[in-house]
Amino acid sequence: MTGIKTTGEKKMMFFSGRAHPELAEEVAHKLGVGVVPTKAFDFANGEIYVRYQESARGADCFLIQSHTAPINKWIMEQLIMIDALKRASARSITVIVPFYGYARQDKKHRGREPISARLIADLMKTAGADRILTVDLHTDQIQGFFDGPVDHLFALPLLADYVGAKVDRSKLTVVSPDAGRVRVADRWCDRLGAPLAIVHKRRDKDVANQVTVHEVVGDVEGRICVLVDDMIDTGGTICAAADALFAHGAEDVIVTATHGVLSGPAADRLKNSRVSEFVFTDTLPTPGELAADLDKITVLSIAGTIASAVREVFEDGSVTSLFDEQ
Repeated sequence: MTGIKTTGEKKMMFFSGRAHPELAEEVAHKLGVGVVPTKAFDFANGEIYVRYQESARGADCFLIQSHTAPINKWIMEQLIMIDALKRASARSITVIVPFYGYARQDKKHRGREPISARLIADLMKTAGADRILTVDLHTDQIQGFFDGPVDHLFALPLLADYVGAKVDRSKLTVVSPDAGRVRVADRWCDRLGAPLAIVHKRRDKDVANQVTVHEVVGDVEGRICVLVDDMIDTGGTICAAADALFAHGAEDVIVTATHGVLSGPAADRLKNSRVSEFVFTDTLPTPGELAADLDKITVLSIAGTIASAVREVFEDGSVTSLFDEQ
């Protein structure tokens, strides 16, 4: 005999960074595992230290970290954690990124600009990631930036079923806030049996987060409109789109988005908007100033979707099968 034969079983280990521990704990609970104890802290100069309290040798490791504010710190922590797992002889490293940072920088609009979404994928691969699992990327082509499997999960079933159960579907119109989200809005229409409308907008290329809304394409008068987007950052785009819908006679407007970034003036804009309800998932933690005033904000748990995908990956199943009805 020239080798050694083993009969060991596969072992899953679940790790979390410090960015969004509540989501990590909920995913771990649904998987029936515990989050591996990890020692992590910042040095006085801001450098990050990480050490796992259990051996990861030979394990299939799943590391969750959502890129919330301060985004650059949590991305760096995730890279350091991936490197630690690689050097701890993990059998495989799946990086779970509920919200993928820098996803909006997925192409060059003008000369001398970076493609930062590609850079993030390169950094993860270089650190040692074998696979990425993420939720509602800003654009689908980001999947091709990573040299390895990418499991792209969708929050549409969760969000659409919530909205569909709340409103009179005979009066419902699905609205895309711009041309780039029409394909996703079409899937909403198919799931809810509702017509489609589009808000045409134009951005000022020299001023970040500034949008001018021009017109509404489609019939929204007297309708309950649900605006669907992948993320809401400062809230300027979506609130302007809602104002345009009301100006065209909409009876009510509900806003849904997978990622509630909600930075800068978002809190005031959401509170002062005529929108009756904002619906997000918990891919990102809700900022404190809004968490204390949730009368028109609903946060749905994405943990079940992530846990199901993790289980399929670990058991060599099909992640695609989770969304076949779409």
